[in-house]
Amino acid sequence: MRRGRTALRFGLAFVFLVLRSVRGDVSYSVPEEMKRGSVIGNVAQDLGMDSGRLAARKARVDTENSNVKCCAIHLNTGDLVVQERIDREGLCAKKPTCVIKQDLVLENPLEVHRVNIRVQDINDNAPQFKEDLLKLEIRESAVKGAHFLLDEAHDADIGENAVQGYSLQKNEHFSLNVKTKGIGRKYGELVLDKELDRENESEIVLLLTAYDGGSPQRSGTVRIHVTVLDANDNAPVFSQTVYQASLPENSPLGTLVITLSAIDPDDGINGEVFYGFDHVDERQVFSMSPKSGEVKVAGAIDYEKESSYEMQISAKDGLGLASYATLIIEIIDTNDNAPLIYVKSLTDPVAENVPPGTEVGIVHVQDRDSEQNGQVRCSVQQDVPFRLVPSIKNYYSLVTSGQLDRELVSDYNITIGASDEGSPPLSSRKSLHLSVADVNDNPPAFERESYSAYVSENNKAGSALCRVGARDPDRRQNGTVVYSLSAGAQVNGAPASSYVSVDGDTGAVRAACSLDYEDLRSFRVHVVARDKGSPPLSSNVSVSVWIWDVNDNSPQILYPAPEGDSFMTELVPKAADGGSVVSKVIAVDADSGQNARLSYHIVKATDPGLFTIGLHSGEIRTRRDIGQSDSMKQNLMVAVKDNGQPPLSATCSVYLLLSDNLAEVPELKDVSYDEREKNSKVTSYLLVALVSVSTFFLTFMVAVLAGSFCRRRKPRLLLDGAVAVPGAYLPPNYADVDGAGTLRGAYDYDAYLTTGSRTSDFNFVRSYDDDTLPAKSPGDFDDELRDSFDPLEVGTKINTFYWFCCHNSICPSLYVPIISKHKCPFPHLQPF
Repeated sequence: MRRGRTALRFGLAFVFLVLRSVRGDVSYSVPEEMKRGSVIGNVAQDLGMDSGRLAARKARVDTENSNVKCCAIHLNTGDLVVQERIDREGLCAKKPTCVIKQDLVLENPLEVHRVNIRVQDINDNAPQFKEDLLKLEIRESAVKGAHFLLDEAHDADIGENAVQGYSLQKNEHFSLNVKTKGIGRKYGELVLDKELDRENESEIVLLLTAYDGGSPQRSGTVRIHVTVLDANDNAPVFSQTVYQASLPENSPLGTLVITLSAIDPDDGINGEVFYGFDHVDERQVFSMSPKSGEVKVAGAIDYEKESSYEMQISAKDGLGLASYATLIIEIIDTNDNAPLIYVKSLTDPVAENVPPGTEVGIVHVQDRDSEQNGQVRCSVQQDVPFRLVPSIKNYYSLVTSGQLDRELVSDYNITIGASDEGSPPLSSRKSLHLSVADVNDNPPAFERESYSAYVSENNKAGSALCRVGARDPDRRQNGTVVYSLSAGAQVNGAPASSYVSVDGDTGAVRAACSLDYEDLRSFRVHVVARDKGSPPLSSNVSVSVWIWDVNDNSPQILYPAPEGDSFMTELVPKAADGGSVVSKVIAVDADSGQNARLSYHIVKATDPGLFTIGLHSGEIRTRRDIGQSDSMKQNLMVAVKDNGQPPLSATCSVYLLLSDNLAEVPELKDVSYDEREKNSKVTSYLLVALVSVSTFFLTFMVAVLAGSFCRRRKPRLLLDGAVAVPGAYLPPNYADVDGAGTLRGAYDYDAYLTTGSRTSDFNFVRSYDDDTLPAKSPGDFDDELRDSFDPLEVGTKINTFYWFCCHNSICPSLYVPIISKHKCPFPHLQPF
């Protein structure tokens, strides 16, 4: 009957019990010594999980004690299987309940379930006695029915698998009485059934067998050697039946734990007491003095391995009588274990654009100490954008606490510190390396706010103008910059690409064509720098191109008119004094600056000593008074040079007629030079008639004017000169150059007479200013003034247009109020 019940209980030990706690924990009961790979239970099914998601969520089994990891999980099926040998005796010794605590950890999101594995004992250990031979000395005076305590057999198993009984070899003197101690352990006593007779039999050898209740049943034997002695009727007696002591862990070797005390009232050897442990355990860490009864530390005391010790102690007299007691030693925990930090998961690298609060790692902290010594605080030690968030039990989530920027910090060495609450506290640290992955969050940035390029006109197509540069702090493709012109950009009404090009890799800006200063003096384009990220980011910068003037335009003579277009002769009074202005050469140059600074030179003259010309003004003056012997017809060859390198020049002929009145003028055919001899006689006669009439009119006018001038100053010149500037000869787009250029009007020309067939008119020209007049149409003036000059600077340019406005009675509308303030002799100015 008893063996049937034992077999039933042993069979039930192999039945897996699954208990679901309200916290989501599960418990299983398994027998010890199961084969590796044996299935304990389907934890996914028991927890209501999808086994197909276990691998994706990185399911694993962790343990609070890193040295004991007896099981693992199959990610495909969710089965919990045996991974290492499960030895209940090695794990729990004599504890009645042996529970292994494992944690099932899942990530994304973090989830932890407690798995309790209750290890059931199997009968894998046989009872064992402390010694192979038990020696008993019994005095012959022992009375019938006397009891003699035997050493207890030790079985590492528990419960029914532990020692359940003893049997004694059959003999005529002793029988066996089996008793149970208060904690359920069995021990035997020899009962004297028949008095001993030392003279008849001095030694008796018996065989004692101990057996357990497992299936199959196991047993162990010991020989009992009984020596019959004279009577010793008193056994030692302990002062206490149970001794209790406490001891701090890590106590040094030799530390006194407790001193035992037993008294034997017998005399001599019968009263001498010897102390000892009832049985020797391989994990025993204490020693006992046989004579003094002092119990001392003999091995390492570790609270985390064993929190208490319970031992049976004996006191024997010299002849073998003994008594027994229990010694219980409680171990006091000290803070001798620093927290241990385990990184269970880490996302490396982490993108720099993750929002604050993103989980990048999971940290598990353990402390083997108990109570306050095992309470742990964990945090990030440095000032970094990461922090630890407590999760489940001793698990922490490592999350971002701020915005990451790879361009500022690309790598982080994160130190995690853990400290317990012991006294003194113990702490530990663990360093993590975390890289920041780049995202395209920075547009290219140019090195300058704007660029300027300078190039001489007439450059070759493809010549370098400048180089733009932009930097992008992102990495790889996100930081690779390409350059291009802004889409739709135009210059002077044409696409910008027809003027400049940009190297996409280097940012070199080159001219796409030959540039002309006279056509375009400057322009601006926009260059775009774009990275290769996804999506790409870009920025742009303006590039101003300034064109330098090159001396590529020769001076153009406006007066006298080019031969073949008209024929002009200046009338010079013979009464003109030395230094008088008799004519002027007017020239312009389409270039600018020094390239348009003109100088005038007489290269050939009928009488080289009679006339001179102003180097920069072009005014022809008499060197001396005109004499009667001087030839009436004077021909001057004038060369006009610019100041460029190399200089360019042009020449013209100036024809002068020395006469006080028109009556002295010879026939026009004689006055006309060789190139005019082709004109017909009829034309000559008409010209002579016209000149005669004009001469009489001019003589009258000169007389009136001379009379008025004589009242104020000494009369020097009846007629200073006559200069004709036909409007048809004014070329476009000419401007003043530092007062040394063209169309100067500093002198008073009262009247002039031309003998050409196309210019037989009287014009009255008056000038008050030395500035140069740009020879343009009225509409051109107004457009240029509006486009080129700030109205605030109009005053600095007013003299340039004074001559034109006042003597033509029309003026650009922008200058009408200013010209009027200068008392223009023609107040009826008409704006255009």
